Amino acid sequence: MSKKSCPLSKVYGLLEPGPVVLITTASKGRTNIMTQSWHTMMEFEPPLLAAVISARNDSFALLIASRECVINIPTLELAEAVVGCGNTSGRSVDKFESYGLTPVPAGCVAAPLIKECYASIECRVTDTRMVEQYNLFILEAVKAWLDPSLKNPRTLHHRGNGAFMVAGETVKLASKMK
Repeated sequence: MSKKSCPLSKVYGLLEPGPVVLITTASKGRTNIMTQSWHTMMEFEPPLLAAVISARNDSFALLIASRECVINIPTLELAEAVVGCGNTSGRSVDKFESYGLTPVPAGCVAAPLIKECYASIECRVTDTRMVEQYNLFILEAVKAWLDPSLKNPRTLHHRGNGAFMVAGETVKLASKMK
């Protein structure tokens, strides 16, 4: 066998769940942006998502207070802003201003969309039973936005320790799912 033992600290990079996102939150006149990659789909309709947000993050308190957020999906062109937002605290920095991002009013929630992102999903918290133990929020998508001009968005996928992959070629295979 040509496989070798892999350190458990590398498992995250093997199972990376999807594109890096910028989660926006708002409460009592404050907004924040958090870079996040620990999320997954849980149900098709209504769309349910799970997201891990550390209690150490400023966004955690804003999400607890407002019970809503926007999951914004950036492309490769926003890589520097994605890393910058992930490496600074919203307690001391206005990330919209610092990273040249434009807040846009959402349709159903108070948290803003990010204009420069390829897609945005407005969400409401529907279940907090796993927040205390795991920082895991269950979110229901209530409205979604997409830039139709981008046919093959080059999204970022975090592999750990500052390494990212970029989405590439799309492969279409026949599906019998309805």
